[in-house]
Amino acid sequence: MSRPLTRRRHGLTAAVLAAAMTGSLMGLSALPAQAAPVPHPLGTDVPDSPKKALESRHDKLGSHDRTLLQKAESKKAKSVTVLVATAPGETEALREKVTQLGGRVGEFSDRLGYVRATVPTGKVTALAGLSSVRAVDLNETFKIPDPSPVTATDRKSGASTGITPAAPGKNTPADNPYLPTGETRATDFTAAHPAWDGRGVTVGILDTGVDGAHPALQKTTTGSPKIKNWVTATDPVTDADPTWLQMSHGVTVSDGTFRYGGADYKAPDGAYEFQVFDEVTTYSSELRGDINRDGDYTDSFGVLYRESDHRIWVDADLDRTFGDGDVVEPYAKSGKFAAFGQDDPDTAVAESMPFTVEHRDDVDLSPRGGTSVGKSADFVNIGIVSGSHATHVAGIATGNGLFGGRMNGAASGAQIVSERVCLFASGCTSYALAEGMIDAVVNQHVDVVNRSIGGLPALNDGNNVRSVLYNRLIDDYGVQIVSSAGNDGPGMNTVADPAVSDKVLAVGASVSKDTWWADYGSRVTARQSLFPFSARGPRGPREDGGMKPEVVAPGAAVSSIPTWMPGEGVPEAGYELPAGYGMFNGTSMASPQATGDVALLLSAASATATKVAPAALRSALMSSATHLDDQPAYAQGAAMYRRPGSCSPNTSARPCTPCGPRSAVYSPGCSPPRSPAPACTTGAPRATAARSPTAARTTTSG
Repeated sequence: MSRPLTRRRHGLTAAVLAAAMTGSLMGLSALPAQAAPVPHPLGTDVPDSPKKALESRHDKLGSHDRTLLQKAESKKAKSVTVLVATAPGETEALREKVTQLGGRVGEFSDRLGYVRATVPTGKVTALAGLSSVRAVDLNETFKIPDPSPVTATDRKSGASTGITPAAPGKNTPADNPYLPTGETRATDFTAAHPAWDGRGVTVGILDTGVDGAHPALQKTTTGSPKIKNWVTATDPVTDADPTWLQMSHGVTVSDGTFRYGGADYKAPDGAYEFQVFDEVTTYSSELRGDINRDGDYTDSFGVLYRESDHRIWVDADLDRTFGDGDVVEPYAKSGKFAAFGQDDPDTAVAESMPFTVEHRDDVDLSPRGGTSVGKSADFVNIGIVSGSHATHVAGIATGNGLFGGRMNGAASGAQIVSERVCLFASGCTSYALAEGMIDAVVNQHVDVVNRSIGGLPALNDGNNVRSVLYNRLIDDYGVQIVSSAGNDGPGMNTVADPAVSDKVLAVGASVSKDTWWADYGSRVTARQSLFPFSARGPRGPREDGGMKPEVVAPGAAVSSIPTWMPGEGVPEAGYELPAGYGMFNGTSMASPQATGDVALLLSAASATATKVAPAALRSALMSSATHLDDQPAYAQGAAMYRRPGSCSPNTSARPCTPCGPRSAVYSPGCSPPRSPAPACTTGAPRATAARSPTAARTTTSG
């Protein structure tokens, strides 16, 4: 049977609410990590088995990338793709050097000192030896393990037959243990300041792509579209991404018909480029090759492209007719998704999948080598999700009205930009994670970014290309990047890349007694602790003794998943979740809690005309946190907010006046400032860009 869940909470004074803003929102930031196995209830002691330390050397390749290079050499690979960091403004000279070494330059950013190139395998060491090179990473793929805590054994054992928690639903209150945003005091903050709920802030989600059909991801609290843009950030040429279609078949339509592959199609007269999207190419993913959700994986969808005006037709209904109803515009232009399949409203699971399109013209095919060198082609992308991970993350960070009720993500008023950086089977490539981040910050103008993807390299010292690039993005554009710490705990020195980057906010995974009961149906005695899988610090062997993670946040949550997926809960919890909802755990779930909390602070800063530097945001989060008594400092960083701050009630304070420990932003619970506040960069160690979601980016001294 079920028993209703209650949340015991002391009454909130203005002082407690003030602390709730500075502390809890920031004290729980967590780095996204890979999915974690089913955790066991924690006692007060969590054993830590130290990871064998590696000797740190000033090596621009590093032991991990040298191992990747050795593997490429053993496979007799003629060339490899590398990411290179140089000084900002010096990529022209570096690109010339790459060409001299027989390589080919792909994407680059001169302002950020970033270059992607394909170079002969035997020339990588020479490239790394150039004095202008800061670091070199070989491209690799980061896997996303299944974030579901449910094992095959759990499924066989079935649901619990004893006393179990009640299921979440439409009547679940905003402050609840299923999606425990209340543990960071986000619910208290938005209750006290409804207009500071993330509105005016855009959150970047680098992941598997967000489901555009989920009801909780349709609108913000102000009625604006939840999804601001949807981008596929994988590479058309070098990634094995089947959704990038090389439009290599020219067709001429006369008398309204053309023939291809033994089939007749109808279309307006004219010259076009044509390609077929085979749904079976996604079979190895959670999609199981069934794009239109009709129960098979044998469908092929024709795609027609007219380069002159970039018009795209998709035969989503398989009638082999390209009419006005088959035209699909990029989401950035139309703000709408098209769909494969026709949903049956009488079934719980959606029998359709939303998609959008993009096009890239004259893409250089040279990185393929061989006869492709010097050639180019046009590409059309079919923008679909590659898994459920991003949709779950987006619900935690910004979901609005989960289950059709009051249950929300941390910042329900914020918008999101979905950057799909992950493939359908293998994972997420290094350059997609690098260039997707550049696109989100530089081109999409997001205000904060969540990345719940990472991996544990042999030397996690924060000296690789991604770390350099992410630090520069944070400094130059004033956009905080939040990342999961990783799921390789409980050993020491297990924090993943890129969470080890100096200025990336790394988040570990905590779990409360209430969430153990609500999400797992497990009774424990510890009121709050860490999940065993949560990666522990310190950062890999460096003289600075970098403390990672900085903070921890709730690492288990019931949240949104694609609507074409059945609900997925933990059998031992004793309840089933409806289609489109799942209970996942991992530092991947902790990171978006922190990201949403950052969005709340940025929303407050915008409302009070305050510019806030990333360093000030990090300082506010860390300085207002309280340590978990049963965990060492290297496991939790500044830890989790559990105490009120020092703000006096009913006082006027400028946003830069500390209200709570070292807070550099206006703390909710204090009275609003009587006059506009000056730009605030408290806590910034050096000149860096300050951030105001509604104002132009400016550079101020710290």
